[in-house]
Amino acid sequence: MIDLLYVILLGIIEGITEFLPISSTGHLLIAEKFGLGARSDLFNIGIQAGAILAVTLIYWKRIWQLLTQWRDPANRDYLLKLVVAFAITAVLGFIAVKLGFKLPETVTPIAWALVIGGFWMIAAERLAARQPERSEVTWKVAVLVGIAQMIAGIFPGTSRSAATIFAAMLFGTSNRAAATEFAFLVGIPTMYAATGYELLKVVQGGGAAHEDWTALAVGFVVSAIMAFAAVKWLLGYIRSHTFTPFAIYRIAFGVALLLLVPAGA
Repeated sequence: MIDLLYVILLGIIEGITEFLPISSTGHLLIAEKFGLGARSDLFNIGIQAGAILAVTLIYWKRIWQLLTQWRDPANRDYLLKLVVAFAITAVLGFIAVKLGFKLPETVTPIAWALVIGGFWMIAAERLAARQPERSEVTWKVAVLVGIAQMIAGIFPGTSRSAATIFAAMLFGTSNRAAATEFAFLVGIPTMYAATGYELLKVVQGGGAAHEDWTALAVGFVVSAIMAFAAVKWLLGYIRSHTFTPFAIYRIAFGVALLLLVPAGA
């Protein structure tokens, strides 16, 4: 029963933090390290897929429009940019795996990423505010969003949503809503592919029998529900607010971790 409660809490943490620019992976690693128990890579990526399912449902009309009306030049151009951004992430991610990059297992690098990322967000928000209002997603934005996704995947605490949204805002798509939509849509195939890759590794490695599928299913559902609510709220929030409060939270949380958690923990 206690373990089920921990699984639910992890699902809640993932669902809330996956699309808010505060780093879901960082929060999960910290939560698992300090009380909620270590989980498999498949569990962590699987509950992220639950959050992605929520965004898929929220954006299903836009996705359907892109897939069924691809002959329209504007839709085809946007769809191609999504494909390119995803392809860049996939290729660079594959290279990173082959080079042996692994997520850090200590809190200190995550804490520093939270703090540095917070200050970067504040600066980026101000720089973006000086640019002319633009909703168009350029090819430069598509390429940089793809790169930003890969960087965020390697360094927990960076935040995939923060990295991709601000990459878009700083390099051509200054409109917050437009930048957020593109960042979230790119994340859909990325996280589904990551989940499929981990699942394939588990099955081929004979680990399926040892995976706690009940915990994974519960975490997936809880994450999807919480992410649906969080994204709905965020999309309304950014219409009239900046991302600065999230940056302040990141800095405060990161500093608290650096002060309270022993080095190397």
